[in-house]
Amino acid sequence: MARGSRHRLLLLLLRYLVVALGYHKAYGLSAPKDNQVVTAIEYQEVILACKSPKKTMSSRLEWKKLGRSVSFVYYQQTFQGDFKDRAEMIDFSIRIKNVTRKDAGKYRCEVSAPSEQGQNLEEDTVTLEVLVAPAVPSCEVPTSALSGTVVELRCQDKEGNPAPEYTWFKDGIRLLGNPKLGSQRSNSSYTMNIKSGTLQFNTVSKLDSGEYSCEARNSVGYRRCLGKRMQVDDLNVSGIIAAVVVVALVISVCGLGVCYAQRKGYFSKETSFQKGSSAPKDTAVSENDFKHTKSFII
Repeated sequence: MARGSRHRLLLLLLRYLVVALGYHKAYGLSAPKDNQVVTAIEYQEVILACKSPKKTMSSRLEWKKLGRSVSFVYYQQTFQGDFKDRAEMIDFSIRIKNVTRKDAGKYRCEVSAPSEQGQNLEEDTVTLEVLVAPAVPSCEVPTSALSGTVVELRCQDKEGNPAPEYTWFKDGIRLLGNPKLGSQRSNSSYTMNIKSGTLQFNTVSKLDSGEYSCEARNSVGYRRCLGKRMQVDDLNVSGIIAAVVVVALVISVCGLGVCYAQRKGYFSKETSFQKGSSAPKDTAVSENDFKHTKSFII
């Protein structure tokens, strides 16, 4: 009995598999294929291959670019959009000339053809990565700095793909990633970050004066910015002391002048003058009031 029930269960499973396969074939569903990844250098050409059966007279082919919104690349035997002037078909594959960074993304080819069980549909997905050489990086170099302070130079490129690494040059000579391996005459207090493009001097000195430039490099190419000069000067301590002494002398002279004026009574004379000028006004008022009162009594 147990063997019979197991046999019946296996038969039921086989029936379900047959039905599922028939449904799968009749409605054109296909097993997903591995996603291809194709890389191309910008402004060169690339082929997006569609791994499908050989093309027949009844085959219907469509290429779409996937993303937030799906757009047609090849539809009704015609290229769409800006692919019209720089793409051609090779069987089911697309050959794109003059690839740009805007072409990067995921593409899908769809091949449909009639079969005995109905319309058969096969799909294949290709991811296109476009490699871009760096542009001339933007370099930030201070024109002047004081010795003993912290100074940071910055270099950045926003176009390179893959992301470039950065190298700094002083007076045309490449700076080493580890400054301690360089000449003893050069400053050994800087830190270079090849990923972010920063060159930081922890305690800059006069020896660091010079012309600095930065190079951005990846697997496609490299570009360098124009050199900019940074002048490092020592802090003028004697000049600062002299300025402080002058300011102190000016404040002292002003204070002595105020004291001298107070001793001579210049401030008291001014007060007494103000009081004297107000006295006649009060007397005049009193005399007018007296006359008015006298006329009223009469």
